[in-house]
Amino acid sequence: MHKRAEACFACHGKNGDSRTALTPSIGGQPSFFVVAQLFLFRDNRRGKTATPMDEIAKGMSDEDLRAWGEFVSKLPPPAQPAKPADAARYARGRALVEQQRCVSCHNPDFSGREQMPRLANKREDYLLKAMRDYKSGARVGYGSASMGAELAGLGNADFADLAHFLAHLPMKKN
Repeated sequence: MHKRAEACFACHGKNGDSRTALTPSIGGQPSFFVVAQLFLFRDNRRGKTATPMDEIAKGMSDEDLRAWGEFVSKLPPPAQPAKPADAARYARGRALVEQQRCVSCHNPDFSGREQMPRLANKREDYLLKAMRDYKSGARVGYGSASMGAELAGLGNADFADLAHFLAHLPMKKN
């Protein structure tokens, strides 16, 4: 597994901490979330736009999906961004997550659970792209439009503040 993980780390960064634009950090994601995402990639159900992950996941068995889920969940979550948060944008993002009740699915510390991803310390550019894709319908979740519906009343400035807040949110140590 560790040998095959080097291919993952080429895009998703050492130990799953991405330094590549628009590529998510995968370290510390809930196992079930990873399995679900790999399944969606494998079966070309994740969105309207093809990604390299579609081809990578194509030949994975269900057992492979479970093994990768466990492996990724044990990687450390990504480090906080080196640049400090902008206080005003961070405050606006915090207010939006409270208004949108994001914690009801993603946990109060945004560590994720079951099929909901960890959002704390995720790449800001990736978070922004993901929210835009959910709202436009370019990306789908688990056969429902739930994230698109949750984001329906928000605009680009809101997405930017949400992404900034989540990217700079400190992860709690276990």
